[in-house]
Amino acid sequence: MNLAKAATAGIWFQLSVCSYSEALASEPLDDFPFVVTCEYKGLHHAYYLSKLGPDGVATYITPDRLAGTISIDGQAKARGEGQVGSCLGKTLKELRASGQAYDIKR
Repeated sequence: MNLAKAATAGIWFQLSVCSYSEALASEPLDDFPFVVTCEYKGLHHAYYLSKLGPDGVATYITPDRLAGTISIDGQAKARGEGQVGSCLGKTLKELRASGQAYDIKR
């Protein structure tokens, strides 16, 4: 490979890495905490981020299959049985302020 081709390949690689890094920084899941902790029936549960739908609604689930949903501007809602816990009705801002939301740092 000659020097000009090597330089062009190097520049292309650097641009690719920069574009990939910027894409990671704008990952839609970055807007949501990885874990939300809630008290329900006297027990504390860790709800893990499971998926983010095309409608912007994130689903959180516990290992024992309790589940809830929330959107960026919405309130936490339970899925399934008529659960009432310490997360219901709170926004992401409120969950973070109360210390119930945990983010993962990259």
